[in-house]
Amino acid sequence: MMKQWAETVDFAVTVCDKDAKILFMNQKSRETFARHGDIIGHDLMLYHPPHAREMILKMLSEGISNTYTIEKNGLHKLIHQTPWRDEEGNVAGLVEISVVVPADAPHYVR
Repeated sequence: MMKQWAETVDFAVTVCDKDAKILFMNQKSRETFARHGDIIGHDLMLYHPPHAREMILKMLSEGISNTYTIEKNGLHKLIHQTPWRDEEGNVAGLVEISVVVPADAPHYVR
């Protein structure tokens, strides 16, 4: 089920386990990391700078989320990383979504 919906969305989805091993990447995520080849099964830490590795470890150990924006190749992106949990409620890994935010995207206060 996860792969079915994740392959149809217009943003990158990457999933790792509690040891930061990459379990799943949808097509958008695979396109983002294409220069590295097939990295499913690899250690997520290999593809992040030191400060990001620290945050990944913190999210995995404390069960917290992390959200930020970046600019890469002229595109603005919203990155949201959040834990996913097993049946007992323990952190089982992380899900990261990366969404391109159009420069002219409206902002509403509600």
